[in-house]
Amino acid sequence: MAYNKEEKNGRLLEGVTEVDYKDAELLRKFMTDRGKILSRRYTGVTSKQQREVKRAIRRARVMGLLR
Repeated sequence: MAYNKEEKNGRLLEGVTEVDYKDAELLRKFMTDRGKILSRRYTGVTSKQQREVKRAIRRARVMGLLR
């Protein structure tokens, strides 16, 4: 999987005030095609943002919004 330089600089969360589990389109940017959560090295987010993303993805999976 190839990653753009924009993604590497952490621009995935630019303009987002809160990571919400109901925003499946945003959360898919942080997942691989097979459904695994991408690490901070690839997404470029801070550790606090990564924890928020991880928590939101797990909640969305439980609710059935993501696979």
